[in-house]
Amino acid sequence: MLPITLNPHTLKAALIGAGAALARRTALLAEAGVEVRLLPPGASDAVLAGLNLLFVAGLAEGESRVLAARARGLGVLVNVEDVLPLCDFHVPAIVRRGELLLTASTGGQVPGLSRVLRESLADRFGPEWTGRLRELSAARARWRSEGLSPAEVSDMVRARIESEGWL
Repeated sequence: MLPITLNPHTLKAALIGAGAALARRTALLAEAGVEVRLLPPGASDAVLAGLNLLFVAGLAEGESRVLAARARGLGVLVNVEDVLPLCDFHVPAIVRRGELLLTASTGGQVPGLSRVLRESLADRFGPEWTGRLRELSAARARWRSEGLSPAEVSDMVRARIESEGWL
């Protein structure tokens, strides 16, 4: 696994699907700030070729397999919900606190464990972390403007977290 965070403002992603699975993926992408581009299953290769990522959700496995192969042949990374062999990447369990993003993943092996870990993280890192992140971000910017090195800033962040008793 290679965990990465993608910039939703430069990402060219689309979603093809149906039913509740489509609704879940639509919400996931919207929460991440990704402009949700819904495509029909018969989208042309020209449309698919302009994408970075394609999410497929709620379609029959045969139809998903054909879409995944077409997109992958055009250099597009594909995620077919709940069909691990058809995925180039998967989406971890997510806890969002403003810009703070906490994730848990088992590489698709045990989604139930990822869910339990997400629930535990959500309990431990409540809504107050949205403000804490903003506070630390402002302090970091101030420390950087004062000429502190990245290592010194990192030490200051750690000291602030410890002095506040946040962890």
